[in-house]
Amino acid sequence: MNGVLWVAATPIGNAQDASLRLLSVFENADLIAAEDTRKAKFLMKALGITTHAKVISFFAANEEARVREMLDAVLNGSNVLMITDAGMPGVSDPGYSLVSGAIARGITPVVLPGPSAVTTALAQSGLPMERFIFDGFIPRTDGARRDYFKGIAHEARTVVLFESPRRLPSSLAGAAEVLGAERLGAICREMTKTYEETIHGTIAELAHWASTHEVLGEITIVIAPAPTALRPTNEHILAQAQRLISLGMGKREATAELAQEYGIPKRDIYDLLIATSKAD
Repeated sequence: MNGVLWVAATPIGNAQDASLRLLSVFENADLIAAEDTRKAKFLMKALGITTHAKVISFFAANEEARVREMLDAVLNGSNVLMITDAGMPGVSDPGYSLVSGAIARGITPVVLPGPSAVTTALAQSGLPMERFIFDGFIPRTDGARRDYFKGIAHEARTVVLFESPRRLPSSLAGAAEVLGAERLGAICREMTKTYEETIHGTIAELAHWASTHEVLGEITIVIAPAPTALRPTNEHILAQAQRLISLGMGKREATAELAQEYGIPKRDIYDLLIATSKAD
């Protein structure tokens, strides 16, 4: 009989945000795979948990071997718990390969919901929450970072990003240059922790704050949707697509280029082109 594979979100700072279900799973696991075993043991101590489970490391360098080990353990009847340092596994952390591997081997993972830096920052930002995207960490190099910001210049959804404290000033300066100094945003720092702080303002104001303060801790950035005037109309998109196609591009290639330029899903642009072709 197979065991259970639990994939669980853990607190992003305050240990008291752990759910009762998470406490129970900790106590009933036979094997706990943690991104950092020291942090896992610290969390268990803070929660007053005692466990008989073996605790092993699970991070990028050993992910492939650990996935096989954990899935073999489940198939042999062990209950396995996978956690990362904070938040939901797989969200800018190890976890995706384990879940996809489990499904491929006929194992249905049991996911325990919980704290998330992405949705916590979104709620704290005061920016529109109905539609948003999460894009992980901002690219590190100047050129890649600039290209990224160009790609979301016309984004109609709120954007949530991670950034290191060290790169925050240069990233926000680049965002102000490409997205516009007056676009709104928020910096959410050390969420749920003792020195939690949220800074609201224009991107120019956020860039100034980052360049004039010593920034420490975990950083999440939230950027408002593009002003309505900056969002291209369907007519404009079609005109640009037809121009690219007239230059020799195929529909899919033109779609990909416009999606990158306007920050619009490729499927939306391609469906628009197909609908227009049928109408003709």
